[in-house]
Parts: sequence; structure tokens; C-alpha cells
Amino acid sequence: MYAWPASEVPALPGSGRDLSIHDTATGGRITLTPGPVARIYVCGITPYDATHMGHAATYNAFDLVQRVWLDTKRQVHYVQNVTDVDDPLLERAQENGDDWTALAERETALFREDMTALRMLPPRHYIGAVEAIPGIVPLVERLRDLGAAYELEGDVYFSVESDPSFGSVSRLDAEAMRLLSAERGGDPERPGKKNPLDPMLWMAARAGEPSWDGGSLGSGRPGWHIECVAIALDHLGMGFDVQGGGSDLAFPHHEMGASHAQVLTGERPFAKTYVHAGMVALDGEKMSKSKGNLVFVSALRHDGVDPAAIRLALLAHHYRSDWEWTDEVLREADERLGRWRAAVSRPDGLPADALVEEIREALADDLDSPAALAAVDRWAAAQTATGGTDEGAPGLVSRAVDALLGVAL
Repeated sequence: MYAWPASEVPALPGSGRDLSIHDTATGGRITLTPGPVARIYVCGITPYDATHMGHAATYNAFDLVQRVWLDTKRQVHYVQNVTDVDDPLLERAQENGDDWTALAERETALFREDMTALRMLPPRHYIGAVEAIPGIVPLVERLRDLGAAYELEGDVYFSVESDPSFGSVSRLDAEAMRLLSAERGGDPERPGKKNPLDPMLWMAARAGEPSWDGGSLGSGRPGWHIECVAIALDHLGMGFDVQGGGSDLAFPHHEMGASHAQVLTGERPFAKTYVHAGMVALDGEKMSKSKGNLVFVSALRHDGVDPAAIRLALLAHHYRSDWEWTDEVLREADERLGRWRAAVSRPDGLPADALVEEIREALADDLDSPAALAAVDRWAAAQTATGGTDEGAPGLVSRAVDALLGVAL
């Protein structure tokens, strides 16, 4: 599966800082020091609806991670999946009288358009669950052969008790896990499971639903967590630098994925760092497809909103915070974009070398994008009030805002 075109990242003088970031698994800060190639896996969409602002906020956070790494002169090996077969997708297709493959292709195409418009750097590997099935089946078979999986009425489940470190990613107690499992796609109440938290690895074929040859597993389709594990192991291997996604993925998705991989390989950790973005709300409730309280990137673009203003609206909030989308948030972002563009449109200006370092310092400090924006605000205000004589300053600011924040002025 192809991703989307990459926008050029301008080169800046000097070098960026190593990123210090909050790690969910330890509850504290970790300074990331990857090798020459930094490795990151970010969980992708289930394409049954368009990109909403919650999605955009998550991918913006991990786009910043990439930009910080690129500024340190590292290469980035970024992998993202598309869950292009899953219950919510099939249910939406049935509700709309649509073909599920057509729905997935249509919404994935729209997601690509949104990511391109927002100048999100594309993954090196963009992999659909369906195309990953040939690599998933052997992993499920291996887990079964290791005694870490069992069959229940034709379905195959992973035994969480096979991983002694289970729970170390989300750091939740059993009751909290059980409640979240029920909310987030699990089936803790199903009779016959060894542990209520055990997740499905392979779902036996159901009438009227798509299925694939699972070899010794029989006809069916993969569970959610093993999909990402297969893709990550294939393209990144164990011990990659960052596993990322929204905070609602810490459990069960990232917890289960880590256990799958660690039992499969006998190694740990699956990822060195687990990084999670906050949730975006609308009218007091988290944006979600199930609730239907969504603001779509494509709808804003269709209404003529500048994608750079959308990106600035996202950057105005710290990536780990939960926040609410309002018309005021967008209005403030649009006004900020206008001020910045006016400031860099002058033929000369105030020296900007210190500003570039301020932006770098802010982003290296747990992706503090609000502090980075405030630094540019101060430069733009002074530039507007007094101006300067440095002919290269406006261009340097434009390049820095583009390279580090993904905003084209």
C-alpha cells in the first residue's frame, strides 16, 4: 500500500537536540538517543470514516517526533498500519449498504489527502492489515505452538498469563483492564476464556464476513493486536525506539502487542518507549466515531480553511493534554498564521538564530509545541513593531517553522 507524498523538510543551520519525552511504561521522562536511523511505529486508522481532529492531533504529535529526529541529522524509519478489515469497518459498510473494500479504499484515500494537506511526513512503510495476513498467520501458529495461545470454538486466543511482564506498558490493575477491554473491542465476558483479558489472535470465519486462508488455523481473519505486531516485527524488529498512538491505545492495544511480541521472540522490550497523545473533545465529550461528535479535516478544507491554520490549532495544545476543539481555537490559529506570514513577508528583519534555538529547545522538552509557538509569536510581534536589518532573518524563520513545526508560511 502506498502512503502519500512527502513535503520537503528545509535544512537548518546547526543541529537539533535529543528528544526528552514522556514514557507511558515508566511514567517518567526518557531521553531518546537512537542510532543513525530512528525507528518509530504509529498505529493507523480503521478507515470507515474521514480523518477527524483527534486523528490529526495524534499524527501531528508523531510528525513532530520525526522532525526533531531529522533536525539531529538522523534518518527516520517510520511505519504505520491501516486496519482495513475490522468489525467497525464491516458494520459501517453494512449500515450504508456499501462494499467494505470500497469503503476502506475511499476513506484511506481521503486520509492520504488530509495528511498531505497538513504536511505530515509519510511513513516509509504503510501497510494494510489485509496485505499483512500472510505474515500474521505464522505468528499465531507459533504462539499456539509455544503454548501461549489456545482455541475456543474455532477462534484462537492469546493467553496473557504467558507473558510475565504483562501489564508493564499501561500499568493498570486487573479491574481497570477488564473495564477498558469491554469498552475497546475486547470480549472479557465470553465464556470459556482462560482469562477474561485474553485477546483474540485469529477469528474463525463468520457467515457473510470476509475471511482468508489461515493454514492450520482454518479460514478466518486476524485480531487487532497481532496485526500491528506482525507489521512492526517485519519492518522494524524488536526494540524499536517509539511505539505511538492516542492515549486510548495504551490499553489494550499496546499492552497486548508488547506481550505478543515478547512471547514470540523471547526478547523485551517490544518498543523502548511508549508515547501517547491526548484526546480531543467536542461539546464536552471525546471525539469518537461511535458518538458521531466529529470535526473532519476534509470538511474544514472543503470550507476553505487553510491547512496551515488547522496545524497551528493542533500545535497550540501540548500533545499529551486532553483539550476541546472550538471555533475560537480555529479563529486564534488563523489569526496567528496571518501575523506570522505578515512578519516573514518583509525583505529583512530581526535576527532569528536565537529563535531557531528556542524552537529546538521547546520541542526537545517533551514536544512543547505551545512554547515553540510562543517563541515565534514574540519574534513576529517584535518584527512587526520595530523590524530589523537582517536580510536573511525572514527566510530563516520560514524555514525553521516549516522544518520543525510543519507549517508553511
